[in-house]
Amino acid sequence: MGSKEKKKQEKERPLDRMTAKELREIALKIPEIVGVHGMNKVELLAAIKKARGIVEEKGSKSDTGIREIKQKIKVLKLQKEEAIKNEDSKMARILRRRISRLKKKTRKVA
Repeated sequence: MGSKEKKKQEKERPLDRMTAKELREIALKIPEIVGVHGMNKVELLAAIKKARGIVEEKGSKSDTGIREIKQKIKVLKLQKEEAIKNEDSKMARILRRRISRLKKKTRKVA
């Protein structure tokens, strides 16, 4: 190995800048973390930071994940279907707008 390659391996990039694939490789080396291959980047980051004892700094961004937002959308869709069955057009319209706003939020988070 050349001296440049050794320096690259010794010098580790910040975790936030790594890809999910690189984070998975690091997480596999930590025995405390289970289910590495089923995690996404955000989950991997949280697990590695927790295992290493790194305290996460709270940013200005909200940490609501896409999964949580999509769960809310599913619930609202069911409520909208019930409103349509009950012929409550006003409530169906309100729920449609809420669903639309949440879908826009998922696009911003991604």
